[in-house]
Amino acid sequence: MAAINVSLSDSLREFVDAQVSARGLGTGSEYVRDLIRYDRDRVQLRKRILASAEAEFVEPMDGAYFDRLRTNVHDAAGGGPAA
Repeated sequence: MAAINVSLSDSLREFVDAQVSARGLGTGSEYVRDLIRYDRDRVQLRKRILASAEAEFVEPMDGAYFDRLRTNVHDAAGGGPAA
């Protein structure tokens, strides 16, 4: 695992310490890793949304389409059959 050193002002360090405690994390490093993962996921989601906006639809977006979409999302999240 690679290391990165970051210098923080006292107020930022206090904020990080408070977040570590509030989130039940062990160290500031865990907090920073969580922030980086969140940002990475946000960037990937943005790319997917933009690609989707440019995509050409091959089927009508009717009620059945959204029912299938809802079911797929629910199943991907590890849920059982959608209600």
